[in-house]
Parts: sequence; structure tokens; C-alpha cells
Amino acid sequence: MDYQAATSLLLQQDALRMRCLQAALSLGLHDWYLGAGFLRNLIWDALHQYPKPTPLNDVDLVYFDNTNLNRSTEQRYAEQLSALVPQVQWEVKNQARMHLFHQHAPYQNCADGISRWVEVPTCVGVRLDHDGHFDFYSTFGLAENWSLSLRINPLYPRPELFRQRIKNKGWLELWPLLQVVPPG
Repeated sequence: MDYQAATSLLLQQDALRMRCLQAALSLGLHDWYLGAGFLRNLIWDALHQYPKPTPLNDVDLVYFDNTNLNRSTEQRYAEQLSALVPQVQWEVKNQARMHLFHQHAPYQNCADGISRWVEVPTCVGVRLDHDGHFDFYSTFGLAENWSLSLRINPLYPRPELFRQRIKNKGWLELWPLLQVVPPG
């Protein structure tokens, strides 16, 4: 299976996600992705054959700018995005400063930050280029998202956080075909 082609088709069929990608592109950021549940949930919905997408809790725009670590810049971007696509809650984070929050070594780029997220299927992102093509990043490959396996990221091995997130987010209730791979 061509996972990028299949995921691209899902994105093209989702008007809200396409508006989100176009809004993010309009910011003119150099190194950015819409990540985590933006792609993960879309794929899980398709695999569960849901007729409508599961509502997004938020849309995570991550970018990398080590010349400006000011949180007010993130807030300004979130406000700009909210003006363009007010139907979603925007979460904007500069990955150049997020290593401090997670107590990691400094990240080198946006993909490095994404690679440190808690669950394997969460370590994904997509961006749109000016020609309308999708650029995917997936630390462990998009096949992981299509496998319905939910496992801890070996680069961020915090089993208690992994278990808590599964419970708090209600993933097993929303997507009952998911198979949790126990940490360790």
C-alpha cells in the first residue's frame, strides 16, 4: 500500500483539514507541520469507516524558529490562524523552545521535535507546499498509523504518561479497533 497516496487522498477529501493546511501555509513559515491528531485521527477514522471525521480537539501547528523563542509570537500565529479558520482550536508551538518543556537536548528542526512526542502514531506531520503538494513527516513511517497499533515512542519512554494519555483522550472508546502495545 502507498501510505502517502492514501493519506493524501483522505486529506483532499476533508475540506476542513485542507482549509487548515492552506491557513498554515499562508503564515509563510519555513519549517512547519500540522501534526499529531490532525493526521493520526484522520487515518484512524478512515480505518474505522466512519462516515464523518471525529471532531478535532485542536489543530497542532508546530514550527521551528530558533531566532525568536517568544511565546507571544506563537499566540500571534494562533490568532491569525483563528481568523482564517475559526472552527478549530489552534495550538501553535515553536519546536525550537519545546525541548526546555520536555527536558530534552535542543531540537535541531521541526521534525526532531515531532520525533519526541509520546506515542508512535502521534509522531506525524503534514504541510502543504505552494504547488498544492503534501509533504509528510513521520518518525516511524505512515504505515504505523495505518496499522491501528498504539505504542509508546521509544525516543520518549514515559510509560505513565503514555497510559494516562490513552485514558484521558478516550482513544479506545473513539476507535475501538486500536490495539495498545504495552510499554516495555
